[in-house]
Amino acid sequence: MLHRWFPPLLALLVFLTVCRSPGRPIDPERYAAPVRVACLGDSITFGSLVENREKNSYPAQLGDLLGPHWEVRNLGVSGATLLEHGDKPYRQLPEYQGALDFQPDVIVIMLGTNDSKPQNWKYGGEFAANYTSLLRTLAALPSHPRIWICRPMPAWPPSGYAIEPAVLEREIGPLVEAVARDENTGFIDQFAALTGHHDLVPDHVHPNAAGATLLAREVYRALTGLEPR
Repeated sequence: MLHRWFPPLLALLVFLTVCRSPGRPIDPERYAAPVRVACLGDSITFGSLVENREKNSYPAQLGDLLGPHWEVRNLGVSGATLLEHGDKPYRQLPEYQGALDFQPDVIVIMLGTNDSKPQNWKYGGEFAANYTSLLRTLAALPSHPRIWICRPMPAWPPSGYAIEPAVLEREIGPLVEAVARDENTGFIDQFAALTGHHDLVPDHVHPNAAGATLLAREVYRALTGLEPR
């Protein structure tokens, strides 16, 4: 008789797996108001060196892709670090408090690029614990946000900003992925999204508007489960 029950049991298992998946898409219909999306990050999120930043930063382009049922807020800060002992810890900046006050439904974090600088990465042993603490604080917000964390996009030498491309790729990237897995958050691989696109990163660190488009499209896929139009 077990074979009679197996198909519906399998369907239920698949359903529960999808529903509990940290990366499952957002359904705007389940929200009474526009879905509030907070984009936390450094100068890459802020849109430094992006022409017409207010329109072409990745959060701005993400908002255009998502449409009127979403409200996307750019909370990137140039030079920000994830590390609490870094030279500009994100959690000590006004934008972090702004993120808390926003009470977002969705949080997308892309930090780690500035942490690769030698003066910051000497505290690299604290990176995973600092990220875990940040995620748990954000997850405890009254808005119960869904959280995605991004593996930072690549950098190329010479960066001119003391950023270490090898540290970013070989150490920080894998740590971000491990934290996402351990904390059961969504994960977005922006390293893969920009790999092979050095031509869209004029100063070897910050994408131009076309590079920001690739970042925005990757986040859109993660949040909606759809291909960008």
